[in-house]
Amino acid sequence: MNPRIEELAVGLAKVEHGFKEIERCALDDFASHDARTVAELAAEAGGSKTVQVRMYGVFLLGYLAAGDGQALHALRGVASRDGDWRVQEILVKSFDRYCHDVGYERALPVIDEWLSSDEPNVRRAVTEGLRVWTGRDYFKDRPEEAVRRLSALREDASDYVRRSVGNALRDISKRYPDLVGAELATWDLASREARQVHKLAFRFLVQ
Repeated sequence: MNPRIEELAVGLAKVEHGFKEIERCALDDFASHDARTVAELAAEAGGSKTVQVRMYGVFLLGYLAAGDGQALHALRGVASRDGDWRVQEILVKSFDRYCHDVGYERALPVIDEWLSSDEPNVRRAVTEGLRVWTGRDYFKDRPEEAVRRLSALREDASDYVRRSVGNALRDISKRYPDLVGAELATWDLASREARQVHKLAFRFLVQ
């Protein structure tokens, strides 16, 4: 095992709440090593039994992803299947980091690809990672593009994703109530799934 991963397995295992210390370790290592070494650290961290080390590894993948297609692939394929919810929260942050680094407009093909994934963790990485969507470049000038993408998932098979979609639309409704209200008015609410998302999204539109 890489000595750095051994060191982290001992030190980070003590982190029981939050992620700031884990993020700091990842940032320090990303800044002080070349991309190949960082990729090797991320790969080894991904196989750790210590969840905090796997979180560290996902942070590293997020830092690498804008310049390394294999790192982006690992985020989607490996990290998204990790069973620990804490790793999934870092996946959310790492996907947004990727979009920020390449530019949200340039990231649109990847955003749309991930939104259409069969893996719910991949879809949620986008819906949750870009919150508040209209605070992000590109979408802040085109809020309708954010609403359109989110609304397409209103009947998603995953409750986990639907809750994220409803909450993201609710966020947008604070600044664009007419836009979100007009979209919600077009929905067919015959399904339980659509009604669930509608209820979450409509919360701040109720007078």
